[in-house]
Amino acid sequence: MARYSYDRGRFDFEQRRPGFWGYVGIFFKYLALSVMLAIVYYVIFALVVQRDSDRKIARENRMYEKLYPEMQEREALVSDVIEALQARDNRIYKEIFNAEAPAMDPMRNLEYFASSDTLPDADYVHYAGAKATRLEEKAARVEANLRRVMEVCTSSADSLPPLSLPLQNVSYAQVAAGIGDKMHPFYKVSMPHSGLDLIAPQGDPVIAAGDGTVTNIILSRKGLGNVVEITHKGGYMTRYCHLSDIEVHKGQRVRCGQKIAQVGISGTLFAPHLHYEVLRRTVTLDPVNYFFASVTPDVYTNMLYLSSNTGQSLD
Repeated sequence: MARYSYDRGRFDFEQRRPGFWGYVGIFFKYLALSVMLAIVYYVIFALVVQRDSDRKIARENRMYEKLYPEMQEREALVSDVIEALQARDNRIYKEIFNAEAPAMDPMRNLEYFASSDTLPDADYVHYAGAKATRLEEKAARVEANLRRVMEVCTSSADSLPPLSLPLQNVSYAQVAAGIGDKMHPFYKVSMPHSGLDLIAPQGDPVIAAGDGTVTNIILSRKGLGNVVEITHKGGYMTRYCHLSDIEVHKGQRVRCGQKIAQVGISGTLFAPHLHYEVLRRTVTLDPVNYFFASVTPDVYTNMLYLSSNTGQSLD
């Protein structure tokens, strides 16, 4: 940009050009003006012109504003229904088992740490290291036990125990009281319980848990009711109680999975179920310990939890 200076003595004008810093100032002035104009144009474009995606988002927001009150009402209704079902389950379990109803998956909420970030990193590292050491020790013990089990199973002096389920398609929710002192449903006192109660509808098929020979059949209206006893190799015996429509006879050879009777209501019991016992050379064993080969690890863990924590037996 040219500049002019006036000389009073000579009465003429002289053109003066700006220096370097003058050009720098002019450049930044134009740059600032361009940026301001760009901002103004962008604001005008954003306020006046609306893209398709913006219009779509606006329509969705209006739709959600209309649906939100209805969704809140439905959520409240579902919560009320769930609370009513939980209250009913608790009432049923208190009346039958004298205990609170178990969670749908009782092992899901078992955690070591709460949801908190207040612990220092050193504590986490120490806990992880200690837990890893314990897991390695347990893994070594499990491997040693498996080796001993394989040696016993492959020896001619012993054989596998009955590892199948006595009912078809058993879920962990059907598992009730296991062995130990349990509350009797009629006497309301703690009494020894020598088997596992499996809740099942009347008429469901009862199957043999392993190959064996029917060594005893008891028909009774008291105690354990109609009973079938099957002797297996290795000194094992399984006992099936509260039966109806027994389909085997004493001395008969049965195969694993063969139907032997139906779930009944014979004997002294509170509701239809199968009372199942496992013995070896007259020693009472925990039947749940022989289910691991027939179910998944999660189901087996829940079976163990329910059988040991249910305090009310059904017979």
